[in-house]
Amino acid sequence: MKPDTTHSTSIPRLLDGIRTLAARFRPRQITPTGAPFAATDADGREIEIRPYRDSDFAELVEMYDSFDPTQRAQGVPPLAIDGIRSWLSDVLDGVNVVASCDGRIVGHVGFVPDGTGRHELFVFVHQDYQQAGIGSHLLAGGMGQAQQDSVGYVWLTVEKTKRYQQRFYSRAGFSAVNPMGMTHRMSRTL
Repeated sequence: MKPDTTHSTSIPRLLDGIRTLAARFRPRQITPTGAPFAATDADGREIEIRPYRDSDFAELVEMYDSFDPTQRAQGVPPLAIDGIRSWLSDVLDGVNVVASCDGRIVGHVGFVPDGTGRHELFVFVHQDYQQAGIGSHLLAGGMGQAQQDSVGYVWLTVEKTKRYQQRFYSRAGFSAVNPMGMTHRMSRTL
């Protein structure tokens, strides 16, 4: 009589299937990636992640001018064009990377020197391009560029109620430094 091997081969295949399915739903880690690079977002759009160029300034102002005011975080981006230009003049002193789609800037990440040898991080993706993975690619490209430019310590603040943002930054290796008050400070070394 032959031994029954049906169960012995089907269990490992079942476990492999479960692991594959679980991996699809597990959020992917965001790791520093050298820019420039191209990616396809969840909506099938080709996105270019590249370092900011001085010639991008007017287009970046335009992106922020059309930014939904309800998407602002802690007062930025400013609402008026003059305020946007002034704010950008300050934040463009650090490392900056943009995301573009069809030649239009749709996202921006910046690492602003804070005067202590550390850098404050911000990430903005235009509301028409959110929830498609562009922020993850943008953050990966920004961290890669920041590493190349010798940025060592990065921090940011996130509103206490925005847990999805806290999870997003955790996927990129940030951890809470000060989880008290209305905002949480998160940081990481590059």
